[in-house]
Amino acid sequence: MNSLNRYADPVYCIMRLMVGVMFACHGESKIFGMFGGKVTTDSMMMAYGWFELVLGILIAIGLLTRVAAFLASGMMAIAYFKAHASGHFLPIVNKGELAVVYCFLFLFVAFYGPGRWAIDAMMGRGRGSTVAPNA
Repeated sequence: MNSLNRYADPVYCIMRLMVGVMFACHGESKIFGMFGGKVTTDSMMMAYGWFELVLGILIAIGLLTRVAAFLASGMMAIAYFKAHASGHFLPIVNKGELAVVYCFLFLFVAFYGPGRWAIDAMMGRGRGSTVAPNA
């Protein structure tokens, strides 16, 4: 399996891109009613939608990646406990699996960093990768 190590960072960057885009789509569905969603009239949900849209785009392109991912992780933890955990604590029972998955994916992104294919890496802000180069 060591032969797959050379693909770890590109695959991570593609994962970061896809998760960020999907998160942004959740915001777009709340704000603009896109993708089968309904435009929300609740001001708190509208704020969550804008956060999802902006943070998702930042994560997808790799700009301010660690900060955006940390904020998105916290937002998903709050969403889980506010919207799902009141019915039952287990995510499989209360339909909160997606919030939990997003929470831990974003927490991982916050700790791993932007990866090589990111604006942060191009600008020198973030570490390109946490994988040590072969000596």
